[in-house]
Amino acid sequence: MGLCGSKPRANPTLSSSPNSNTHFTDTNANEQLPKNPIPTPKKSPLFPFYTPSPAHHFFSAKSPAPATPRRFFKPPSPAKHIRAVLARRHGSVKPNEATIPEDEVVALDKNFGFSKQFEQKFEVGGEVGRGHFGYTCSAKFLKGQLKGQHVAVKVIPKAKMTTAIAIEDVRREVKILRALTGHKNLIQFHDAYEDNDNVYIVMELCEGGELLDRILSRGGKYTEEDAKAVIIQILNVVAFCHLQGVVHRDLKPENFLFTSKEENSELKAIDFGLSDFVKPDERLNDIVGSAYYVAPEVLHRAYSTEADVWSVGVIAYILLCGSRPFWARTESGIFRAVLRATPSFDEPPWPSLSDEAKDFVKRLLNKDPRKRMTAAQALSHPWIKNYKDVKVPLDILVFKLMKTYMRSSSLRKAALRQFSSHCLTALPELPPLPSHWSRCRTLAGAGISPEPPPEARRSRCRKLAGNFAGILPELSPESCQNHRWNLAGTAVEIATAAN
Repeated sequence: MGLCGSKPRANPTLSSSPNSNTHFTDTNANEQLPKNPIPTPKKSPLFPFYTPSPAHHFFSAKSPAPATPRRFFKPPSPAKHIRAVLARRHGSVKPNEATIPEDEVVALDKNFGFSKQFEQKFEVGGEVGRGHFGYTCSAKFLKGQLKGQHVAVKVIPKAKMTTAIAIEDVRREVKILRALTGHKNLIQFHDAYEDNDNVYIVMELCEGGELLDRILSRGGKYTEEDAKAVIIQILNVVAFCHLQGVVHRDLKPENFLFTSKEENSELKAIDFGLSDFVKPDERLNDIVGSAYYVAPEVLHRAYSTEADVWSVGVIAYILLCGSRPFWARTESGIFRAVLRATPSFDEPPWPSLSDEAKDFVKRLLNKDPRKRMTAAQALSHPWIKNYKDVKVPLDILVFKLMKTYMRSSSLRKAALRQFSSHCLTALPELPPLPSHWSRCRTLAGAGISPEPPPEARRSRCRKLAGNFAGILPELSPESCQNHRWNLAGTAVEIATAAN
């Protein structure tokens, strides 16, 4: 489905590009302001749109005529806004809208520095797919070690790159594909080429069709065991991307291809045109993605890698029951459902599915990204972890905690070292978790040490113990009870040191 969004305001000019995010530039920033500027009203935190009365600016404070009362209108949907951006990316601007100046287009440098020997190395075949910003065709190597091998070529016309941002987005897509090379569930990237008219991205050819086609061929749903095989491959590639600092931002069944027609063929993630690099503590604010799979925090314009996990949850919901968790007749209605509605687990076939399967999907579709499982944690869930010796990759959360550690005080670093030593050491069997929480609260709240430290240090240690107790649900889900008990035991140790 691609991007979806709301009708742009009158003044801003949207500059965007193929495979890119939405960018806004206010062209009236340098214009002379009126002598009596209109006070800016308070904006809604979710939809910062306000439309005053058309006659409001005719009346000043000195005018005897009463001011026209302000009228608040229902804020437009983000869907219309993004749809307008998409139209500009395609170059299909309406007659009454502003067009890109001709001299600005000519001034753009569309030389990417890619090899220009595409026609000498490949024999182009027929078209196999078409997207928003280009099309994909098959091709065959004409020489070299891969002579005769068939590949897929994504063709992006330079004529559609009407802004500097568009050109940078193509560079970023190629950079991401090169950075992610090597994972078995990622489309294999060969090289990028260009000529005067197009950019050619040469990749592996997957002939097994889309995941969406497989779902439809099965009558709309998978069995639990078959769904596990698909979801594990998706989670593996998502965890790998997050460890490399890449967020996909457009995960959906259409963007996963099978390598062959065989039932047990490997699944490959494709289409990194909307992907971006993200740091562990960075938040993105571009509304991109597909309506049915977009995460709530994306609509709130503050998100990170957790948005991809939400999309995996939507895919898992579809695989298990054959229907979407959020549905409406319009894109704006879908966005409202994503923000407000709760997925149903009461209708068939959910009552017949296992409790672990339902718990798995619920944890992926948690609207609070802080409480949502990471991709690595999802692979540790009881519904997944016992399936054919699943290997759990390194969690992206490790990098976030390492960064927190490097910025910590010497006291906090000492406590964190003690904390990590307990996590890596096999502890004896611990009592039930509630008793640990009770003991932790008791020790953190009362001074029982014969030689208590100074009050300032005791206060800092208590706060540190509380912080550890607060991050336990984030470090491991309830499914990993033994791991959580170890963490709780460590929190007790820290709380004891505080007293």
